[in-house]
Amino acid sequence: MSINFDNFNNIVSMFFEQAKKMKDKPYLWKKNNDNFESLSWGEVELSVKSVARSLIDLGVLKGDRVIILSENRPEWQIADLAIMSIGAITVPVYTTSTTADYSHIINHSGARCMIISSHELCLKALPAIESSADCKNVIKINDDSQSYNNPVNIMQWSNLVEKNSDDAWKNIENEDYKNYDFDNEIKSIQRKDTACIIYTSGTGGNPKGVMLSHGAMLSNCTGAQILLKNLLEGMDEIKFLSWLPLSHSYEHTLQFFTLGIGAQVYYAEGIDKLVVNMGEVSPHFMTAVPRFYDSLHTRISQGLKKQGKLSQTLFATTLRLGKKKYHGEKLSFFESITNTIMDKIVRRKVNKRFGGSLKALISGGSALNFEVGLYLTALGLPLLQGYGQTETAPVVSANPPEKVKLDTVGKLFHGVKVKIAEDGEILVSGENIMNGYWNDPDATSKTIIDGWVHTGDIGEFDEEEYLKITDRKKDIIVNAGGDNISPTRVEAKLDIEPEIAQSMLYGDFKNYLVAVIVPDKDFALNWAKENGKEQKFESIVKDDDFNKLMKEVVNRVNKNLSVIEQVRKFILIDHEFTIENSMMTVSMKVRRFAVKDKYQEDLEKLY
Repeated sequence: MSINFDNFNNIVSMFFEQAKKMKDKPYLWKKNNDNFESLSWGEVELSVKSVARSLIDLGVLKGDRVIILSENRPEWQIADLAIMSIGAITVPVYTTSTTADYSHIINHSGARCMIISSHELCLKALPAIESSADCKNVIKINDDSQSYNNPVNIMQWSNLVEKNSDDAWKNIENEDYKNYDFDNEIKSIQRKDTACIIYTSGTGGNPKGVMLSHGAMLSNCTGAQILLKNLLEGMDEIKFLSWLPLSHSYEHTLQFFTLGIGAQVYYAEGIDKLVVNMGEVSPHFMTAVPRFYDSLHTRISQGLKKQGKLSQTLFATTLRLGKKKYHGEKLSFFESITNTIMDKIVRRKVNKRFGGSLKALISGGSALNFEVGLYLTALGLPLLQGYGQTETAPVVSANPPEKVKLDTVGKLFHGVKVKIAEDGEILVSGENIMNGYWNDPDATSKTIIDGWVHTGDIGEFDEEEYLKITDRKKDIIVNAGGDNISPTRVEAKLDIEPEIAQSMLYGDFKNYLVAVIVPDKDFALNWAKENGKEQKFESIVKDDDFNKLMKEVVNRVNKNLSVIEQVRKFILIDHEFTIENSMMTVSMKVRRFAVKDKYQEDLEKLY
């Protein structure tokens, strides 16, 4: 049951309105004993109130910060809504972050309480809490009877929910608590009030806390509702599969959109079970970052090599005709018939692997590789690319399903204003922009100037007012001749090659470009096996014959690049850029400064 997001002052009033209407209908689904089980809207509402009362009982006040450290699950949204319903501020953190990251966020945010899902995450987070003067309470979701020596007050989620249920609250002796009026408190929360502080992933150092208001996220929900209007029309049941971490601003705002349109949310078990879960749930919508679509492209391509000649021919025909259709080229009479047949025997089969009900796969977080997007679109997967930043709550623009242009990030969301600065930087204004960076007025004043967020992205509008991102302002390489080169454009062409897993360009003020390249491990091991070489990744990357082969791959890419963009030399490394080795952010962007710091000496030797 969809609502008008503009009618609400805050997210929690919208939730309670929806819960009143939907009551016993299923809302949040989680895998339990090999089956997905649901919580109804009514059950979620009762839990939200119980957790909210628990926070009040712990002394959490309006404006206080509460951290959520958990994988995606129903309790995540329940905790988020409970925190907001007492006027406190949610601070989401990634499960993949380090103890040092948690320590920085706990201390910088001044959090009063932390909600942690599991024993494993407690082991990482509790040492970080010890250094905090403010955060002395932990609510643990999993009831696993583990004990800890840390000087922190740890309470069980289930005990608090039971202790602070509707019935228990009526009998509470403390008159201040008994007279706590949810309705009045919620009515006092305004659209401009900060709802959450999301720490950006820090491609350039320590993360900054982005303060997002209720109105910023609600206005983004309005934009999404308008964008997907034709897809949503007439749908009695809407299913979303939630996989991207809820600590990511993209998925965090999305949960309020799904709430507002009355959708059912299924929480995926993890990346390793994602395709399986899609088959079980048959979702209508799913969001992911480009890295997921890159791996999907690789998996389909590699799997095809093991198929028979007929399957490969059918697949190649589907791709050829799908690409031709995307580019607006006219199909001959025979091609039209063939393409219709491919719909039935190839594209339907591909869609069925993902549940068979997909209305849209939405890509955001960073730039989607055009070739990957074209490949998946030609196979019939409905892919919509969007653009935004945590600082813009997050969506600025997205491709409308009625006309997708994969080389763009689509049209501006309703209520969002964009102008292009003289140097090409994209500037954003509207209700969706952040309230600023928490406790960082200097960074705020450098980012928001005269009401415009300076995104650091370079872009332009095409003739149909679709926005195109051409590069990151700070990532542009300026060579010795003064030419501006887009590293992301070249890296996208390298990374789509099946022999390459990841790459990063280097060449500021140099005569030519060089690169750090991570070969695809499976490809490298297969090559070693076929060529009688030692099957150890670390020795393969040093092998002269393998380096010659990788040189051929790079030369193949160079043929489609201008002279100044071509990669002349490279180093091969035997481990991927990951979150764990600090070469990648938690939102899956390469931390260029970290890669440069580690490999600069080796890269300089290439000149």
